[in-house]
Amino acid sequence: MKRLLLATTIVAVTALTTVACGGTAEQTATPSTSAASGTDNATSDAPGPTGIPDGMGSGAADGVFPRTVGHFGGSTEIPAEPKKIVVIATGQLDAALTLGVVPTGVAYGDGAALVPDYISFSFPQYADRMDRFVDVGNRQEVDIEAIAAIEPDLILANEAGSEDIYSTLSTIAPTVLTEGTGVNWKQDFLLLADALGRTEQAQSFVDTFASDAAALGDSFASGDAPTVSFVRFTADRARVFGIPSFAGYIAWDAGLARPESQQFDKTSQDFSEEEIQLANADWVFVSSQDAEADSSTASYTTNPLWTGMSAATENHIVRVDDDPWYLNAGPTAATIVLDGLKNALQN
Repeated sequence: MKRLLLATTIVAVTALTTVACGGTAEQTATPSTSAASGTDNATSDAPGPTGIPDGMGSGAADGVFPRTVGHFGGSTEIPAEPKKIVVIATGQLDAALTLGVVPTGVAYGDGAALVPDYISFSFPQYADRMDRFVDVGNRQEVDIEAIAAIEPDLILANEAGSEDIYSTLSTIAPTVLTEGTGVNWKQDFLLLADALGRTEQAQSFVDTFASDAAALGDSFASGDAPTVSFVRFTADRARVFGIPSFAGYIAWDAGLARPESQQFDKTSQDFSEEEIQLANADWVFVSSQDAEADSSTASYTTNPLWTGMSAATENHIVRVDDDPWYLNAGPTAATIVLDGLKNALQN
């Protein structure tokens, strides 16, 4: 909870010891944009897809089962509304809970808790049920026996991390693969919702989110929207995140400009201490992965090039929670990022 509250806390750079952007397969792979042109509600110049790709999904009305869902692993029949669900990505846990669906089995990411703080904070109504989650192992190497013991009626996973075990998972229960990577969060949320028979609910969320994001951009006079930068430190890397990233897509939805140095067509780009100016913008949103990353960033955050950035001298460096901003690309995480942008830029 304390980490989540940091998501909207503006801190002076002299107090900054950690810094921001993403690190699992969900947010660091090069994004696919092939889906964007194939959806009815796609925006042609959006950095990622805005809806389910043509040929995927079920086309069935909400609540109607059986349904056959086309997805990134093939086509899967779901005979009845699923009751015992396994999710193998935190972004999918986020998505399911956002829809009011509580899974039975959950996987965790490297160095991460089974239930991240932001999930616990956002869904207190499910606290007792989350305490009873069945741990099915690390999402990079799940415990197949633990999954089978649950006897699930639906397994949700990402192609980015589970493509190799899709056939095995499919022998246990109907399995649906979303694409993964942060820039695909809207598409993946809608596809997951289709498997759960809740497409309309998810579409309403996405539409409201886009409207709320646009309202942030509209709150600035024409040409006066500030530039924003997204930076993340891990123990051995410093990165700025581009437009086709989770946070980058949200900023794009809000009509927020990016500094020229961050207008590259990939998720993120490493920078050295000599290249610290690449991280600068009117506002810089930063996090670090863990305590080890905290200690390794001191050479950056005490560097005169860092403390001399305009964002630093204006106290426009914002420390944010690593999980929702850079690790887990779900709809509730997206709301936390958007709220963090609003709280910083409109206050």
